[in-house]
Amino acid sequence: MQKEHSIKRYILATLLLLASAVSSSAQDIDKVNNTVFGVGEQLSYKLKYGFFTAAEANLRTEESSQKFNGKPAFHIIAEGKTAGTFDIFYKVRNTYESFVDKSTLLPYLYTENRKEGSYKHSDKVSFDHETGKITADKGVFPFKGQMFDFVSAYYFARSLDISKLKIGETIDMPYFLEDGVHKLNITYLGKEKMKCSMGTFNCLKFNPTIIPGKIFKKNSKLYLWITDDANRIPVRAHVEVIVGSLTMDLTDAKGLKYPLNPIKK
Repeated sequence: MQKEHSIKRYILATLLLLASAVSSSAQDIDKVNNTVFGVGEQLSYKLKYGFFTAAEANLRTEESSQKFNGKPAFHIIAEGKTAGTFDIFYKVRNTYESFVDKSTLLPYLYTENRKEGSYKHSDKVSFDHETGKITADKGVFPFKGQMFDFVSAYYFARSLDISKLKIGETIDMPYFLEDGVHKLNITYLGKEKMKCSMGTFNCLKFNPTIIPGKIFKKNSKLYLWITDDANRIPVRAHVEVIVGSLTMDLTDAKGLKYPLNPIKK
């Protein structure tokens, strides 16, 4: 039983990260010309372990009440919580927030508050893109080029022009998390139709790299399907783990900047 609970704990942590972090599209890092989301957008997901709903995640965009360097900002909130029997055995309530520049979509400030069973963790991270410094609870970290937290990385990537992306092309998406700078390596696999709770959509398929360990098998692959339209929102993700599989499924989408047009419902 102890081993089972340990596995559940790592699965839930991974699921909640998937909802916010792995949604980055593959593309050379560049400036965005057009923001594909706006204030009022809300995305909801169910995260399943096999046939069981293990967690729920919600992402929403608001107008920031706080200005940074005198500039307005988007306030993006990602929330994840366990559901069903998973909530009884191992309760998770996580909130990740990012404040990003409305023009560049680069982050000014990132905060996280995680409650996972008896474990609690919080962090406050500020980004100075002019000096190339990140100030977090664990210290000051230098960086070069563009840098994101994992929430802002997702929203930035959605707004990139990926019309010239070729199958097999792979890039790195840099982001800061907890104690340092990390890179998410993502490969574009082509176009594919994919079904989710909201219908069947024409999608772009990606393969973010994962690291084998306590959750993933040595040959596990994570697949992510994003709508092939102006919204660029993830509708489904799937990965095999040591015991079973994890799936992320889009259940609701409100306040989108562009119409969401499923092939069929």
